[in-house]
Parts: sequence; structure tokens; C-alpha cells
Amino acid sequence: MDAPVNPYTLEHRPNPPALPGTVFIRPDVDGVVAAIATDLLFQAHACVREFGDFHLALSGGSTPEALYRRLMYDPQYRELPWSRTHIWIVDERAVPHDHEKSNIRMIRGWIGDHADIPRSQVHAMCPVGENGEQDPRAARDYERELQEHLGWREQGHDRLAFTLLGMGGDCHTASLFPRSEAQREGKSLVAWNRGPTVVPPDRLTMTYPLINASRCVGVMVTGEGKREAIARVERAHGGGGEGTADVPILGVGPLAGEMRWYLDFAACPES
Repeated sequence: MDAPVNPYTLEHRPNPPALPGTVFIRPDVDGVVAAIATDLLFQAHACVREFGDFHLALSGGSTPEALYRRLMYDPQYRELPWSRTHIWIVDERAVPHDHEKSNIRMIRGWIGDHADIPRSQVHAMCPVGENGEQDPRAARDYERELQEHLGWREQGHDRLAFTLLGMGGDCHTASLFPRSEAQREGKSLVAWNRGPTVVPPDRLTMTYPLINASRCVGVMVTGEGKREAIARVERAHGGGGEGTADVPILGVGPLAGEMRWYLDFAACPES
């Protein structure tokens, strides 16, 4: 089978799509990973200097794995202050932590087991109990844990420093799927998401209020397979008809922070 054709080259650089926030484009995944890793290093040291610690929310899935690998093996990022970092999980499937689809399993495998970070500072969502049943208290418990670690800061600084998101082909982010229950949550910081539009199994997810309180939100999108989704976000952001209910990533917009898109050439729509 022939490989997909990438219409862009270093000589033919795509125009950054008109998305909400600042758009960074790089030729390939390695370039995207380097851009995010560099920003993380800067943000981490700035937060440690100002607050004493760095609160980072990470997403699961296959896209950010290249970033997590780079943070572990590249000497440029060895100065990341892992011992002063708290890792939070953007969303989690209702599966045990040792399940192959568990986000915390992947993040612990790449970062928690190799970085100089205390295990107590990697905060797992616990959507299922010891017997495998869904825990109805899981959202409330995770929200309380967040508040316990961030609540001591003065108002305006009691928030996540950097939240790394991805985006699905249907334009969902975190586990905020189109026309799903958790999209409508306006107060709770963490919520269960279930229903016909949620890809099984049920999910526990950070909500818009928590994500949008972040100091910085980064959205990592790579590959030709996401090109149409990016074009759809661009159209919707420009007033092209669809709203947040159908394009959930449009609900992300930091209230007192910055939104950054990190795209490779392949993910950029042709102008």
C-alpha cells in the first residue's frame, strides 16, 4: 500500500490554520514534540520559582507518547523539576489501572516509573473500585484531591499550570465527546461522561471549568488523519455553523491564560 501523500515540504510550508489561540506548526512529529517539551521546561521552572511546585495535567492516547518518551531520554529535558512536579490525569476510562487502555498505566509506564517524581505526586483517577465496579464517588474524590493541593494558593493562582490535550477525529478533547453529558457541566471540575456519543467504556474527565482555569492549555494534534478535524475547527471558529456541542474543542478557552496549538505540517489543511 502506498504511503499517504503529504502535500507539504520544508519549501512549501503550510499557513497556520485560524484556530482559537496561538498556533505553532512544525514539519513533523519530532518538531512538535520538541516545541511542547521546551515550553514545558520553561513553564515548570517558572512555576517552581513562583510557587514551589508545578502542576501538570496529561492526556493519554497514542499521540502524546512520543512526547513522554522524549522527556525521559533527551538530555535537553533532564532539568525538568520532576521532584517538584505533580501530574494529574485529564481523563480516564472506567477500567482498572493495570488495563491496557488505562491512561494512568501509560503515563506511569513512561514517566512515573522513570522520572525523579514521588509516586504520591502522580495523581491517578480511580473510576472503578476493587471489584471492577464504577465508583460513583470518583469524580468528587478527584476534585477534592485537586482542591487540597491547589487550594492553599491565593485566588487566581489556585489552578493547573499546564494542561496537555489532544483532539479526536470527531473534535472531542479530554473525554468531552460531541453532545455528551459532561459537556454541559458548568460547576464540577471532574465528571463522569456516559451516553450514546461516548466511545465505550464510560469515562471520567476534567470539565471545561477546570481546563479553562489553566495557566496554559496545549493541544497536540499530528498526522494527516486529523487534517479534516482541524479544518472543521477552523470553519466553526470562523462562524461556519457548528458550535461547541458538535465541536467540543471549541469549549476550550483559558479564562486567564493562554491556549496553544501544536501541529505538524501533515495535520494542517491545505490553503
